[in-house]
Amino acid sequence: MAVPKKRTPSARRDRRRANIFIKEPQLVSCKKCGKPTLPHTICHECGFYKGKEYINVMAKIEKRQKATVDVKEVEETKEVKKQKKEPVAKKASKE
Repeated sequence: MAVPKKRTPSARRDRRRANIFIKEPQLVSCKKCGKPTLPHTICHECGFYKGKEYINVMAKIEKRQKATVDVKEVEETKEVKKQKKEPVAKKASKE
């Protein structure tokens, strides 16, 4: 196994690490809606790239809304079934 001959000074180590950092992404504005997007990618707000629609955003939104409504309906039916299954509280017997 390779072992360094001498210890790396902290200054050299820090100089080397000075360029290792996360850079801020370069954003461009969408030509259709004006929202900031990454270059050479489809806009997630309107679904357009180079003047052509690639993603039908409205269909996705409608689908998501329908799914949430369906989930709520399923939860409501489960609650109704649980209420029906719960036994009625027994009346205290008189002695």
